[in-house]
Amino acid sequence: MKKIISIFIICWIYNAVDAQRTTPRQYIEIYKDVAMNEMKRVGVPAAITLAQGIFESESGNSILVKKSNNHFGIKCKTEWTGEAVYHDDDEAGECFRKYDSAYHSYQDHSDFLRSRPHYASLFNLDPADYRGWAYGLKKAGYATNPRYPQLIIKIIEDNNLNEYSIAVLKEMPDFQQRNFEVKSTPTQIISTSINKINKAIEPAKFKAKTYNGLKAVFADSGISLLAIATQYNIPLITLLDYNDLLIDGLLDSPIWIYLERKRSEGSQETFTVTGTETLYEISQKFAIQLSYLMAYNGLTENDVLKKGQELSLKSKVIIRESSLSEARIESNTSTNTTYHIVKPKETLLSIAKLYKVTMADLRIWNKLQTDQLKVGMKLITSN
Repeated sequence: MKKIISIFIICWIYNAVDAQRTTPRQYIEIYKDVAMNEMKRVGVPAAITLAQGIFESESGNSILVKKSNNHFGIKCKTEWTGEAVYHDDDEAGECFRKYDSAYHSYQDHSDFLRSRPHYASLFNLDPADYRGWAYGLKKAGYATNPRYPQLIIKIIEDNNLNEYSIAVLKEMPDFQQRNFEVKSTPTQIISTSINKINKAIEPAKFKAKTYNGLKAVFADSGISLLAIATQYNIPLITLLDYNDLLIDGLLDSPIWIYLERKRSEGSQETFTVTGTETLYEISQKFAIQLSYLMAYNGLTENDVLKKGQELSLKSKVIIRESSLSEARIESNTSTNTTYHIVKPKETLLSIAKLYKVTMADLRIWNKLQTDQLKVGMKLITSN
């Protein structure tokens, strides 16, 4: 009975997907988990797999896919003993492999690359190096199109696909220590993605509102920022920057996501911690950039807040001309470069305000990798 139900689920999924023409974004939502699982199983970067799938299958809409579930245009070759279909490609009536499901096409694509000696050098590359993989595939003879690497790279960059490779890196095993094997069945992977497929066929819409005077959307837990970036035609890296994030991922809890840059100060002077908030949640609640919130309170992002703790949402730094002259304790007259020796409780923000420069300038001039300063540190304050 379970087997019958599993088969029904798989058929239902692919019938639903076939009911209308899928877009690249929908294709990614449907198959990203399969691509990531294959990266863990065999080592082919998820970004490369998805980009090749989009290109070779026309986002799952090609005639070959409809006839054979063949998403990568893999031809029969002499060793193929499975079913086949005949399709016009470089020549008329060429033999192509036919699969029971898209999952088996993805699996065969991974095994095809992993098992052939002329692709072996690709697996010595950094899995996040999608450019190296794209050019390596062309050099190894995967495609005849002279622009194949550029086309694959463009698909990856346009759709931010490398985030899926990066997300898997820590879970990849040492392939030198074992042979690759199938760990999941099509049913186990795909049947858990029904909700994702429904969302892909009818993408979620995020209604922009004004929150804290800025354009923002309220996103539920489980939502990816990539979906919001796509809807509002904002580069993902820009949306991440607006919201003090480094990488995309599924939101852990409902939160406001800003479509423009947050401010350097909050709408009120202070906020008293109730006991459950994090610094990041407070920065989103009051539309204040996280670096400023930390600087105003001498905190780091990992500091645990205490119930009843009062946080400053605005700067308390008062700049006086006398303190400015006192602060410039060293000067190089030959280069007009000035320096500042960090004192207790000073922050990068307070020093930037003191010298009327930006925090970004101080980071660049001093090659800072973090905004955390140490007492006695010598900072360049002009260039």
